[in-house]
Amino acid sequence: MACTAPRIDTLDDLRRFVSQTICDHEQLEADAYVMTELVLTKSGLPCGRYYCLHGPRATKYSAIWVSDRNTVLFYDSTGERFLKAELEEAHRLELSAA
Repeated sequence: MACTAPRIDTLDDLRRFVSQTICDHEQLEADAYVMTELVLTKSGLPCGRYYCLHGPRATKYSAIWVSDRNTVLFYDSTGERFLKAELEEAHRLELSAA
């Protein structure tokens, strides 16, 4: 399934979008679980972000933001992709931001 994401201008907006999307899909209470984040690199250069929401009973849900495609791929606890969200090209996020 594919969708167009709401306007996302900052990495904080992206974090909120990822968390809210996973919580909505898995019927979890928003902001009730910890989400970790890693910068992904390719040939030593940043190329995206990996998000992992640590849910109830040690379940993990993940999302990957692919910067060159400006797309977020969402995965459930079994590793199956459930959503591909296209971000607006005009609002590309900077990888170097914290």
